Formats: sequence, structure tokens, C-alpha cells
Amino acid sequence: MPDGKNRQILLAARPVGEPKPSDFRMVETAIPTAGPGQVLARTIFLSLDPYMRGRMNAGKSYVRHLEIGEVMTGGAVSQVQASNDPRFKPGDIVEGRTGWQDYAAVDAGEVRRIAPDLAPISTAVGILGMPGMTAYTGLLNIGQPKAGETVVVGAASGAVGAAVGQIARIKGARAVGIAGGPDKCAHVKRDLGFDECLDHRAPGFAEALSKACPKGIDVYFENVGGPVFEAVLPLLNPFSRVPVCGIIAHYNATELPAGPNKVPVLMRAVLSNRITIRGFIVFDYADQQDEFLRTMSGWIREGRVKYREDVVDGLENAVEAFRGLLRGRNFGKLVVRVSPDPTAAAR
Repeated sequence: MPDGKNRQILLAARPVGEPKPSDFRMVETAIPTAGPGQVLARTIFLSLDPYMRGRMNAGKSYVRHLEIGEVMTGGAVSQVQASNDPRFKPGDIVEGRTGWQDYAAVDAGEVRRIAPDLAPISTAVGILGMPGMTAYTGLLNIGQPKAGETVVVGAASGAVGAAVGQIARIKGARAVGIAGGPDKCAHVKRDLGFDECLDHRAPGFAEALSKACPKGIDVYFENVGGPVFEAVLPLLNPFSRVPVCGIIAHYNATELPAGPNKVPVLMRAVLSNRITIRGFIVFDYADQQDEFLRTMSGWIREGRVKYREDVVDGLENAVEAFRGLLRGRNFGKLVVRVSPDPTAAAR
């Protein structure tokens, strides 16, 4: 145990625009004790994800917002240190929403056991966790790609987008990614097997997207919003589908963008092309988790789905890593290695 203390990163203030270091606070507390029906878990890998920015705001949302002074929310892969539930024993590897801290005492029903021989345990918060399941359920339930169709994916090098494009290819569709920078685009095409990838920061992006989609766009998996969506909208085909997973371009916004009201343009396109735009949250499809794990792990074993992780060492570096995530600095699924991986030597 690290000096017998539990480091925690708390929400210190509600951000205005981009989160500042002063919006977070690290404290040291006593390591908690597992109560009846609980396990004490030591964090190994902490997941950092864009949705966390929304949880820092007050106001109504699809989940409860964080209170000032509360431990920052987040999924993590952990090792059980003590258990008061017969389903778990010390040494078990588990995944759950235990937050930005070294240790957490949580109800046993709030974690799930991870099989270290299935894949590296970090994937339980990545390709075999919430991001992978988000890609799988959003694309297949809402996007419903068909062979020969064109699927465009925003944030294509990120944890969700990378999986979306590969699943689209498995289903026989043409996958066109959008990412920030030539290195990310090269990775999306070369390593992930997308048919094309375009840099949204490059001059002439909208024209390049049009050329890359000569038959229009049948499915657009929305992770970004902003100018990327504006370039996509004119290319959406009749009866196209738009699963809305995230709009990271707007998460730090403090007011509506300047300029003309583009809602009529959007609504006219929706009407005339009979476009389906549907937002979703991964837990809408919680009953599909077993199917997802079985299918996705099979695709990984077969080499049909690949993934990349961006690993940052040290809980003390989580804040800066999260700020970088919101700027698009990460390359792949962003995780923080909080303590050594006890399963690494076995692989």
C-alpha cells in the first residue's frame, strides 16, 4: 500500500469552458475498509473518457452530476484486496466505476470479474469495455450498416471511433474515418484497415470528404459535432442513419457558436432525406453485454479488430491527461496506470 494512504482526485470547482488544474484537487485519506457485502479494490488502470467533462457540470443530464468535493467519476480495472462477498476473493481482477483514486470499497454487485487470459486487463475499460460496447451497440442497433454502404466515423482514431470503423468493415460497408492530424489518419488506414481517413484540420477538408464519399454517406457515427458535422450533413443520403454518441467539439463551450441559425438547414435535410438522428447511451443496451463480449473478443482473437492504447503512468498525471483528451492529444484509448499490472508477467 502506498504509505498507507489512499490518494483521491476530487472535483474542486465547476469548470467554465476548458477544465483548469484548479478545478481538481488531490487529497490523501485513509485506505477504506470493505463493509458487509463489499470488496476493497486497488486501482490498476483508470479509464479517462470525454463523458467525464459533462459530469463536472451542474444541471439535469442522463446521470447524476458530480458534487463539489466528490471523487471524480471513472471506470477502472482493479485487483481485489479484501472481500466480504463469496463471489470474490483477494487477487481477483475486477472492473467497475471506482473513480479517480488508489483504493475503493464498493458493493460487490457494482464490479464484474475480468478474465486475465482473455486479453490484457486494460482492455476491460477499452475495446472490451464501455468504449467498445458503445461502438458495437450504437453502430449495429442504430446505424445498421449494410454491405456496400458508406459509413463515416468522427474521431476515428479514438477508442470508440476506431472500433466503429472496423465493425463497419466486418459488416461489408466502406469505412471512412475523420481524425485530427496526418499521423492519426495514417494509423486509421494502415493499422485499422479503414478505406479512407481525412484530417479535419487540413485545408479543404469538406471538399476532400465529398470526394472520399462519391456515393454519399449512409451512416455517420457522430462523436465530434462542430465543423465536422457541418461537412457531413450535405452528404447524408436518403434514409441515412446518424447514431449520436458524443459531441466533443462542444463540451467546453460556454455559449452557442456565433453565426446564422443553422437549425432550419438541419431540419430541412432531415425531412427531405428522411434522416434518422438518434442519441444513445451505452447502458441503453446493457442486455447486450454478453453478446458484445463474446463477439468482440472473437474478432480480436481472429485479428479482425485491432486496438491502440495511450497509457499515462501515475494517478498524479490524470488531470493533465484528461485535459489533453479534451484537446484531442491522446492517440487511442486513454488509460492511466495507477499501480503495476500484476498479470503482465503472465503474458
